[in-house]
Amino acid sequence: MSKKHLILSVLLLIGVVLAACQQAPATPEVLTVTGFEGEFEVTIPTVEEGKTNVAFVYVGPIGDGGWTYAHNQGRLYLEENGNNVNTAYLESIPEGADAERVIRALARQGFDVIITTSFGYMDPTATVAEEFPDITFIHVSGQKKNDTNFGNVFGAMEEMKYLAGMIAGARAKEDGSNRVGIIAPWPIAEVIRLSNAAALGMRRTCPECTMDVRWLFSWFDPPLERQAAESMLDAGATVIITGADTPGPVQAAAERGLTGIAYDSDNACAGLEDACLTVPYWNWGPVYLDIVTAVQNGTYTPEDFYGSTADGMLGLYGFMEGQTPYPSVPEWVIPEVKDLLAKMQSGEFDRFDIFTGPIKDNQGNLVVPEGVTLTQSDLEGLSQGYMDAFGITGREACTICMDFLVEGFDPAAEIPPLE
Repeated sequence: MSKKHLILSVLLLIGVVLAACQQAPATPEVLTVTGFEGEFEVTIPTVEEGKTNVAFVYVGPIGDGGWTYAHNQGRLYLEENGNNVNTAYLESIPEGADAERVIRALARQGFDVIITTSFGYMDPTATVAEEFPDITFIHVSGQKKNDTNFGNVFGAMEEMKYLAGMIAGARAKEDGSNRVGIIAPWPIAEVIRLSNAAALGMRRTCPECTMDVRWLFSWFDPPLERQAAESMLDAGATVIITGADTPGPVQAAAERGLTGIAYDSDNACAGLEDACLTVPYWNWGPVYLDIVTAVQNGTYTPEDFYGSTADGMLGLYGFMEGQTPYPSVPEWVIPEVKDLLAKMQSGEFDRFDIFTGPIKDNQGNLVVPEGVTLTQSDLEGLSQGYMDAFGITGREACTICMDFLVEGFDPAAEIPPLE
C-alpha cells in the first residue's frame, strides 16, 4: 500500500469512528442522593431530539395515589395532549442540596422545561434557573420567580379543604364525638391555611366540634402518618383528615370502623370507599399544557400563578360532575356542599370569602376583624422577614399573616417552630 493510500485509509477510519461516536447516545449521568430510606442512585433521563423536552422532579414515589401521583397524571395529560412533547421524570428526590444537583443535571442534559413539584425545591430551582437562562423552570407551591425564565404555580386548595371540613364536621356530629383530627406535614403557611380552612368548614356544619392536629415534619412518611392518625383516634377523634401523601390515615380510621378524608389525587380512596368521606384533589394537566404551549410559542412570561376551583384546577371527589358521594357522607350535608361547590365553580365564592372576618384564633383572640378579608399575601404568610430571608421580590408583605390556628382547633394546639 502506498503512503498516500495509507493516509487516506487512516483518515477514513478516523471519520468512521468519529461518526459512530456522534451517533452513539451519551452515557446517562448518574447521581447519588440521600432520601427517606438512605442513599440511592438517580439516572438522569436523556432528551429526544426534535421535541420539546419537559422534565418533572417529584418529592415522593408515584405509587398508586397522592401528591406525586397527581402530578404524574398531569405529566401524562401533557404528553397525550401536547404538540410534539417528550416528558421524563425523577421520583423521590430529596429537598435541598441534592435537589439542586439533580435539577442542574437535567438542565445540562438539555431539557427545555423543568418542573419541580415540592416546596423545598424553591431555592434550588431558583439557583439553577439563573445559571441556564434559555431553559424555562416552573416551581410548584413556592413564591419565587424572575422576569425571564422562572415562574411558580399553585392553587386555592383551601377552597376544597373548606368543603372537606364541612363534610368532616357533619360526620363527627353524627358520630356524637364532635372531634376531628387533621394531619399537618409542615408548619408553613400553605399547610396552616389549608388546615384552617378545614377547621372553618368543620365549624360551619358542627359549631360545637373541635379539631385536633399532629405535625409530621415530612411530606411523605407512611409509618408516621398512620401513627399520627392513631394518636388522634385514641384521643377521641372519629374523623381523620390528612394533608400528607398516603391513604394510611384513612386506613387507620377504617380499621376502627371510622372515617377519613384523603388528599391530592382523585383515586386516593380506591379500596377504602366505605371508610372514606371525600378527597380534595388536584388537576395539574391543563395548567402544564398551557405553560408548555406558551413556551413553544415563545409567549411564556413567568408569573405567580394561583389557580382556583373556577379554573378547573381543583376537585372534591364524589361531588364533581359524574361522581357520587361516598356512602359515609351524611345525606343532610350533601346539598349544602354541592351548592357551595357550584358557587366556587362560578366564581361567586372563593378563598377570600372563606377568610373574611370575624375570625378568632384558637385562644379566642380576634385575628381578622368583621368585614376584613385576608389578602393573597396574608394567605401565603409573606411577611417582610420571610421575603427578605428567601429573597422573594415583587410581592406585597402580609399584614395579617397566616401564622395562627383558627377557632375550632383544640385550644392546646400550637404551631411548632420550623427549624
